[in-house]
Amino acid sequence: MTRIYLDHAATTPMAEEVIKTFTDEMNNEFGNASSIHHTGRNARKKLDNARTILAASIGAYETEVTITSGGTEADNYAVFGTAYSRKNEGKHIVTTQVEHHAILHACEQLEREGFEVTYLPVSKEGIVDVNDLKNSLREDTILVSVMYGNNEVGSIQPIREIGEILKGHTAYFHTDAVQAYGSIPINVNDLQVDLLSVSSHKINGPKGIGFLYQRKGIHLKSLFYGGQQERKKRAGTENVPAIVAFAKAVELKQHQLEKSISHYKQLKSTFLSQLESDGVEFTVNGSKEQVLSHVLNISIPKTDVETFLVQLDLAGIDASSGSACTAGSIDPSHVLVAMYGENTPELRNSVRFSFGISNTEQQVIDAAKKISKIILGS
Repeated sequence: MTRIYLDHAATTPMAEEVIKTFTDEMNNEFGNASSIHHTGRNARKKLDNARTILAASIGAYETEVTITSGGTEADNYAVFGTAYSRKNEGKHIVTTQVEHHAILHACEQLEREGFEVTYLPVSKEGIVDVNDLKNSLREDTILVSVMYGNNEVGSIQPIREIGEILKGHTAYFHTDAVQAYGSIPINVNDLQVDLLSVSSHKINGPKGIGFLYQRKGIHLKSLFYGGQQERKKRAGTENVPAIVAFAKAVELKQHQLEKSISHYKQLKSTFLSQLESDGVEFTVNGSKEQVLSHVLNISIPKTDVETFLVQLDLAGIDASSGSACTAGSIDPSHVLVAMYGENTPELRNSVRFSFGISNTEQQVIDAAKKISKIILGS
């Protein structure tokens, strides 16, 4: 049975060019980028070149990019780094109820340490009201963290509008762009963000690598102690092969961005049209307009998500009930709870399908037909 992978929001397969770059670097570049000899300098050159590519992808300077082990560390660094560096200025943080757990759990920990966190509600489309955000700001607000594109339903937050609101406030503005990066054009100066998180494995790059954009003049307390790597911001010998492979994935994604957006929209339309043609009853969760092109979350009446996902797996279809980081949990999606409230049907009958550049229209048609058979029992 040929499997159909429709869970690219969880992780993506590494592109062939990225795998080649990764293995070539592992075979040929073993130097420590902090060493001053020839081998070390070669590694440093590769690292610097990769950082230039990463920075250019979001309109930043190379000195504003700090390499991390992925999106979770980047999010944690933004939240804890801000809190600990600015705690004498204030202890109030603003975020939303639909953030990734890398943000929510970090904020919960800070609450245990005496910080105060405002969790903004969202509409039934999963989008925060900018007026709610504006009204939540206080003199002692030191950080506002709002994710760019939601990983479960794909809703895109009004980041540019929030950036405008915060122009006259001293709070740092962070956005978790892990799901949005590589799916929509991003320029940190247009958005007026101070901090932005990215992860490699969402864009067909290797796992275990990412970065945090940190605008010049924004001070964060370091979370790692050791050497002076990453301009003394993150101690630890850099994983040069993974960073170079990450940069290759970024180059590929930037080159095909418009093509991939169009491709994902077509796949989503084809998938939904096939379900409709087969007579499947469903509703789309999240915004129909302000949405990431590759993420589709649907509610299917009279289905149970856990049973349905098992049936999909047996039929050769990889999908998800939401964030892969909570896979296996019996708790309902916190994103859907924020959108619809507790004890609503959507919490038990919603499934996320997410598309990748390697998916074909025939694949999504075949997947939709299998899904229809499962739901309609034919």
